Amino acid sequence: MGSALSMIVFQPPVPSYDKDPNLIWLQTSENEVIPAFFIDKEAKFTMLFSHGNAEDIGMIIQYFREVSHILNVNIFAYEYTGYGLSTGKAHEQAVYADIEAAFKYMRDIIGIPWDEVVLWGRSIGSGPTVHLASKTAVRAMVLQSPLLSIYRVAFSFSLPGDMFHNVDKIGKACCPIYVMHGTNDEIIHYSHAEELVRSAKKGVAWPAYIVQNGGHNNLEIIARRSFFDNLAKFLEWLENEDISDELREQAEEAVL
Repeated sequence: MGSALSMIVFQPPVPSYDKDPNLIWLQTSENEVIPAFFIDKEAKFTMLFSHGNAEDIGMIIQYFREVSHILNVNIFAYEYTGYGLSTGKAHEQAVYADIEAAFKYMRDIIGIPWDEVVLWGRSIGSGPTVHLASKTAVRAMVLQSPLLSIYRVAFSFSLPGDMFHNVDKIGKACCPIYVMHGTNDEIIHYSHAEELVRSAKKGVAWPAYIVQNGGHNNLEIIARRSFFDNLAKFLEWLENEDISDELREQAEEAVL
């Protein structure tokens, strides 16, 4: 069932990019090879981005060149196994291995400390994002149009073989969490965002940003400037806020 569900859930497009000397190549614990890109603005925070379904990193690189300028952040975005120029076929554990490989490269090769890493997961990318934040300390986590779990997108309950149990994992995250969602999301109802905020550890969740009339893939268009203004305010707050003792403990006890 897991393999069949993976074939339904993961919808990689025809690769939108060719090999490029600026791509970074990562080896995952699943023995797959995935590309990534790094936009270095020499900024305080680096956002580790997990993209949505039916897209690859070639489709988002220009967008993030603009985002890095608007928010004054560095951007590290990685590809999923089976997407773009990656090897293998996508499945839940492979995607977890992908984000872990990206995080380790940022930490061990680039030298970015955990308290300067802000995770950003969009749509299905909320799965690996919540997974990583539940395993190791990061400075913060941004979830855009996230899901409670795969089966809960269609039903109000889980079933055996469900994937990306965000609602069950998010309480293990100790970092500040900022959730964004649109009221007219045609794929994932915005109640998923509200439930994730309720399920996050008390005192950790930032007030959810619910975009009136926002759909699944157009929050920036509908919200316009306020989308980035609110995100910038969250990042500014992070820079001035003390790191909690609980988050420091998670860093010391990290299993990654």
